[in-house]
Amino acid sequence: MDQKYVHIISTIVEHKPGVLYTVSNLFRRRGFNIDSISVGSTEESGIARMTIMVTGDNRTIEQVIKQLNKLIDVLKVTRLDPENIVTRELALIKVTATSTKARSDIINYADIFRARVVDVCTESLMMEITGTSDKIDAFITLMKPFGVKEVARTGITSLSRGPKSVKIDE
Repeated sequence: MDQKYVHIISTIVEHKPGVLYTVSNLFRRRGFNIDSISVGSTEESGIARMTIMVTGDNRTIEQVIKQLNKLIDVLKVTRLDPENIVTRELALIKVTATSTKARSDIINYADIFRARVVDVCTESLMMEITGTSDKIDAFITLMKPFGVKEVARTGITSLSRGPKSVKIDE
C-alpha cells in the first residue's frame, strides 16, 4: 500500500459562477477529501487559479488529476513539486487578552512571528499572520494558553519557483 502524502495541485480554470461547485462536487462524488482550497483571479482576465491541497497516495492523486482534467471549465491541472514551490497561507487569530501583561506577551510573540495586530478591544486582540502552514500552526499553539477565541485560515496558495509557470498552453 502506498504511503499517504500531502499533494498540492494548481488548477487553472474559467473564472465564472459554478466552477468552484463543479470542482468541489467532483471531490465529493469520488470520495476525495480537500484539505484546503484557495481560489483567486490570475494575471489573465477571465481566468482563475485554484490551489487544492489533498492528502492521499500517488494512485489517488493521479485519479484526482485525471478527473479534474475531464471538467470542461478546467483549463490546466498541475501537481506542484513540493521541493520547488513557494507556499503561503493567511490566518486571522482572535485571542483573549484581558490583562496588560497578557497583551504585552501576545504582542511580543506576534513580533517574533512577524504577525500584525489588526484589531484591539478591551477583551481581545486579533492578529494577522502569513507564512507556511507550519508557522501558522506554531503561532496558534503559542496563543492557546491565552485563550484562542477564533481562527480563520485562507488555505494555502502556491506558485512554482523560478521561470517555470503553470499557464494555459497556447
